[in-house]
Order: sequence, then structure tokens, then C-alpha cells
Amino acid sequence: MQILSLFISAYTIFTFILSSIAISTITPNQSISDGQTITSDDEAFKMGFFSPSTSSRNRHFGIWYNKISVMTVVWVANRETPILDNSGVLLLNDKGTLVLTNHTNRIIWSSNSSITRGNDQVAQLLDTGNLVIRDKNDVDTENYLWQSFDHPGDTFLPSMKFGKDFVRGVDKYLTSWKSFDDPSIGEYTNRFDPNGYPQILMRKGSEVRYNSGPWNGKRFSGMPNLKPNDIYTFGFEFDDKELYYKYELVNKSVVSRMILSPTGMIQRFIWVERTKEWVLYVTGQMDNCDRYGLCGPYGICNINDSPACGCLRGFEPQFPEEWTRADWSNGCVRKVELDCAGDGFVKHSNVKLPDTRKTWFNETMNLEECEIVCMRNCNCTAYANIDVRTGTGCLNWLGDLVDVRIYAEGQDIYIRMAASELHRKAKAKRRVRIIVIPISVGVTVLLFICLFVYRRRKHKKKGFNNVIRDSNFGIENDKEDWELPLFEFNTIANATNNFSDDCKLGEGGYGPVYRGMLEEGKEIAVKRHSKKSKQGLDEFQNEVQCIAKLQHRNLVKLLGCCIEEGERMLIYEYMPNKSLNSFIFDEGKRKSLDWSKRYSIIIGIARGLLYLHQDSRLRIIHRDLKASNILLDKDMNPRISDFGLARSMEGSITKANTRRVMGTYGYMAPEYTIDGIYSTKSDVFSFGVLVLEIISGKKNRGFRHANHDLNLLGHAWRLYKQGKQLELIDGILKGSYVQSQVNRAIHIGLLCVQKYPEDRPDMPMVVLMLGSEIPLPEPIQPGFYTERRRPQDAESSSSNPEWSSSNHLSVTYLEPR
Repeated sequence: MQILSLFISAYTIFTFILSSIAISTITPNQSISDGQTITSDDEAFKMGFFSPSTSSRNRHFGIWYNKISVMTVVWVANRETPILDNSGVLLLNDKGTLVLTNHTNRIIWSSNSSITRGNDQVAQLLDTGNLVIRDKNDVDTENYLWQSFDHPGDTFLPSMKFGKDFVRGVDKYLTSWKSFDDPSIGEYTNRFDPNGYPQILMRKGSEVRYNSGPWNGKRFSGMPNLKPNDIYTFGFEFDDKELYYKYELVNKSVVSRMILSPTGMIQRFIWVERTKEWVLYVTGQMDNCDRYGLCGPYGICNINDSPACGCLRGFEPQFPEEWTRADWSNGCVRKVELDCAGDGFVKHSNVKLPDTRKTWFNETMNLEECEIVCMRNCNCTAYANIDVRTGTGCLNWLGDLVDVRIYAEGQDIYIRMAASELHRKAKAKRRVRIIVIPISVGVTVLLFICLFVYRRRKHKKKGFNNVIRDSNFGIENDKEDWELPLFEFNTIANATNNFSDDCKLGEGGYGPVYRGMLEEGKEIAVKRHSKKSKQGLDEFQNEVQCIAKLQHRNLVKLLGCCIEEGERMLIYEYMPNKSLNSFIFDEGKRKSLDWSKRYSIIIGIARGLLYLHQDSRLRIIHRDLKASNILLDKDMNPRISDFGLARSMEGSITKANTRRVMGTYGYMAPEYTIDGIYSTKSDVFSFGVLVLEIISGKKNRGFRHANHDLNLLGHAWRLYKQGKQLELIDGILKGSYVQSQVNRAIHIGLLCVQKYPEDRPDMPMVVLMLGSEIPLPEPIQPGFYTERRRPQDAESSSSNPEWSSSNHLSVTYLEPR
């Protein structure tokens, strides 16, 4: 009995050690029971038994993140056959196979490795989240006997190869969970289709729902969101042995995963430690045009058109009556049939390439050779390059062209057309030139005369359509897309007590801003154009176009506009706490801004900018980000406002040049002020200034110090170099702050105001840096930090607060050389 007692004690101690100590390896005939776990060497991942929800009794064996407070499972062994109690055991048997059994010793799941080499194998959970079976003394990744990365579930992890191993016959693809709390196999799959030139197809059952397009040397043709970034790198390989796509994290402290959701969305998430939540970084599907084959064969989708579907040039709807009912599935047909011998090709630019399952390809040909091959084959309907970087490689389509769409970062495709259609187009072009040139000259002269007469006429214009036409908005066809209510002048006049001074909140470069109350009790803020303002129609149109469709918790919401009685008024939701400017630069009010509120405001502004730069329909550059353009709602959440100077950019365009520099001194980036070059990085500079102002409670422009003539940026840089950056913080806070957060915020602020735009982080990285503990690079000197000013040039750092976007001195017009 004593021996038995000692044995039981030893077994209990061993079991306790196994369940509590971080070990990553299982040896032959060693088992893991329900309640015990295995942890990777760096403790990033853990594996064991779990229930997918608190209400579920089902037990699954899986792998999840160990250091993340939200249970996030990345791989499940027994997806289809859960164990209904806590009797599950995972064992590495003497044949080197992992087997999962229940209380009856029935095998629920096994690794089914086809390679057996005796009993000298171990199973190990790697730091990547990959569970592998290998020979005990062989750590070569090429020699793994089995690995979970070959059998992914709904999650695509860094270092995983997503694709096909032709040598071993392994197909590594994603399958969705049935629901968010049921890991059994759902309806959706996402996998490479090897027919023709490879592309990734997301299917619901057997029906294709989304197509990535073929790899074009930079990205998949249909995934413009897949861009070089500071968070992860990515690559594609295709040869006789394997076909795969993979990604690696730039910074190992960042936690990121890609999933195929139960609803059929391809999503990338990043873990933000500060908020303890997964933040959606990017999605595969962008809009309705990403619905596979929406416009049918030879149709083309343009999300900016209404309706979105049209026909390629030289084609017409197959069944026009169906198109009137928004049924485009049968697509388009040729206006003139091909005759093979005399056909030619028409170039289409900026498109997502069609479905490539019926294609022939050659990776060494150039474009001219590709055209010749296509011309010789009467079944070839189009051709294009494979690699847009080098203009090499040949793709020939041998069937209908399906799933074509337009977007700014698309590529060229050459579509086969009948000779008569090509000749007609050529004749039409010559005829157009003969007719259009003299007419255009005459029309131009007539327009100048009309413009002269128009400017001399002063009359009131009523009605939205008239204002659009007479104001030369040039966007009449888009007005329905705005979905922007129009307010009558009398409604706004009544709401603001006929624009009384008692309702006036402030005045900016555009004009006065009034507080109003609509009849139904909704509070509004009304920005009314001033006849004396240098801003006008351009700014009004720009604000309407930029912000009408933007929806984000950190952007002010535009409720509508009023354009009656010669007015140009913008109606916003009312922000009871007015502007950030009225708090941080006011000796009394800023006492109510403790550190947690200030840090929350910084993060909110960053998220709003991230949305503008990356997640909105168009990349929007604000160009006038400053404290008075940050409004605060009743809960002190920041809302970016005043888009009068904003500019939108399509596709991969990230910067532009202007000869009309407009903005606010103290916030404008050096390259914008001096050379008129603006980009997302000029907004990042303005954000960095804002961060330092929020921390210090002082304005950058107008900052005064007894010991030097530097502005706030220079002062912050000087303190940072001396290791005294905490001296920058607003004295009102009196040590009631988190020192590590303040140091990090100052560091990030200085990174954002670096002199050269290429040195500044982009907003995705800024948001990531604010919400995590990833190491930060060392900043270099800020732009304008050596600026010396005479006392009369500086403004007081406690100047009067304003609700509106800017005061009458904030908008400047410069002509850079």
C-alpha cells in the first residue's frame, strides 16, 4: 500500500507539473488530459482542451494565443467530432502519430502522418503556433513528419504557407467556422484554384463568391488593399514544386492574424493591448463590385457608377430588359462577332483581370509575343502581362471574360475585337476630330462670353439643381450618391433665432458658426458662409463631397446643407463641448482634462485619421488638422471636422502638389509650406503637433520660453535629447498621469513631426504604436524646430477659444517657388 501511495503521489505531482509548467514538447506515449496544457517556448501559444463558448459542453482540442486576454483559437483538431465531457486525452503513440481519444478510448481524431520512423519522434508546439511532429534530433522544417500548418482551419498565421505543395500533394486552405462559437466546418472556403493561372477563390459551398485575381508581381490583381506597409511583408511563389502565399510580421511584438469569418469575409485583425481588443485592419472584399461575376460575362463593374454594372467597349447587354431590373447576371454580348483572321485588340486600363481558370500562360514572354500567340489562337479572347513590374509574362484568356472591375490601381488588358469594330472606332475618332476641333473653339469663345455675362449678373438662385449647374460643381450626376438632406433657409433661420448673436458659437475662415434647435428638438451646428471670407464655393463643394459619405465615430457628422437664398450653409451634429482648442489652451477648462482623457483624445484623433487615410472609400488628406478642428462630443470623444481644404486621392497615389498652399501655420508640414507638396504624411505631421499640444497645454505657434526662442516642437525635442521629456507635460496634471504613457506619447509625437515625410510613420503604424508596447525607433529632429521669432510674431498660447475650424488668420495663401 505504501508503494501504491507513493506512486499515486508521484503521478499527481507529475500531472501538476505538466499542467502548470510551460513545456512545448510531447514525447512518445506521453499524453495530455483535459485540464492540462502545452505552451510554446516563448509562451506565445498554448494548446489543450477548450469549449468554444461558455454555454457549450463540447470539448475540442486546439491551439490559442497564450498572452492575449480574449480567448482566440487559431487551430482546432477535432472540429467535426467534439468530445461531450472532460475525458479527452491527446497521446503521441509509438508510431509517431498524435491521437485524440474519449472515455471509451475511441479515436476521435489523429494526425494520420503517412511517414512512420519508429518511436524516436516528438510533437512540439512552435513559437509560430505550428504544432509539428519531427524526429527528436532533427529540427529542419523541411523534414517535419506532420504539421498543423498543413491543415489550417479558419486562421492564416504569419510564416504559414497558404497554397499547394505539389510534391507532397498537400492543399493548405481556409475553411470558416459554422458560427463564431462553433468550430465545425462552415459554408465558406478560401483556396488557390490551380486551373489556368492560379488565383484565390472564396466559395460558399460550390458557388464562387469572391476572386482575388491573379498575382501581378505586386499583389493579387483584385486586392488593391494589399500594399507594402510597416506591419507585415508578403510574397508569392509559384513553381513546379509548390504554390503559396505567405506573410511575415515586421515587428515580432505585433500580433496579427487573418481569418475567413463564418459570414464569408476575409479579414485581417491586429491585437491592441491597451484596449484589450482585436482591431480590424483590412478586409479582402471592399465593396459590392467584389461580388464574383456581378455583371456577368463581358460586363464591367465600376463602384462609382450608378448602376455599377456596364458592358465592356464593343459589347451590349445580352438581355436589355433584365438590366432594367438590375439583373446583370447574363452579362453582355459582342456587337460584332469575331472572324478570327482580321481581328485586333482594344486596350482597357485600370481593371481587375478576369477570372483566370480558362487561361494559358507563359512566364517568359513579353507583351508583343503574347499578342502574337493570342492572335494565332481564334479561341483567345484577351491577353495581358503577368508581371506589371517588368512588363513580362503572358496570360491568354480562352473563354468569356468574367469578374472584371475598374479601380485606380488596376492593370491593362487587351480584349479581342472584330476588324469592322476597330475600323469603325478609328473612323469615328477621325470624324470626331474633324467635327469637334472647330466646334470646341467656338464653344470655348461662347463660354468665355457667357462667363463674362454671368459674373455681371446678380440674381438669386433657387433649387438644388440650379445651384449645382450655375456654380459649376461639375458633379450633378453624383448628387444622388450624396444622400445628403437639403434644409430650407427658413428652417435654419428659425432654428438659430434668425442667426442671432446669442446663438453664435464662434467664427472661422469660412464664416460664423451658430447653435440651433430644429423643431423636432435636435440640436445642430450651422456653419454659414461669410461674404467677406476668402473661402467659398470650392471649400463648400469640397466639404460636401469629402464628408457626406464618411461614417466614423471620430469624424463629425454632416447632417445636410442649405443653398437657398444665395446661401451656402453646412449643418452638422452639435458638439456640446465645442472644440479641443477651447479646452487645452484655456487655463480653467483644461483642469478638467486629466491624462486619461487626453490620451483617449489622442487615440481617437489617430483612429479618425487612419479611417481617412486608409479605410474610407477614397484616401482623404485633411490638410488643416489642428486643435480648433477637433470637436468634442458630450462624452469628450474627439471628432475631426472642417473638410473645406481636404483633398481625396485614388488608388496608390499618396501625394500631390499645389500652388495654392492653404492651412494653418504651426501645423503645416515643411514640405507643404515650402514646396506645396501634401500627402498623408503632412497630416501625420499635423497630428504630431496636436499630440505635443495636448500633452503640454501650449500652442506650437506662439510658444514662449525664457531660455530659448524655439517653438513647442523645438522645446520638446530639446527636452527629449536631455532625457527630461516629462517636463513637457502640462503642470496642471501634477503627476496624476501614467509616466510610461506620457513618455510613449511624446516619443510618438516627435516621430510624427520629423522633418522629412519618409521618416514619419503612417497612421496604421501610429495607431499600433499608441495601442501596444512595440519598440519605437529613435526620432530625428523635427521640421521647423529651429524657428526663431520676434515677440510680436508670436501668438499667446492661451488665446481665445473658438468652436469653428479656424480664425481669420489661420488660412494662408502662399505661392511656393
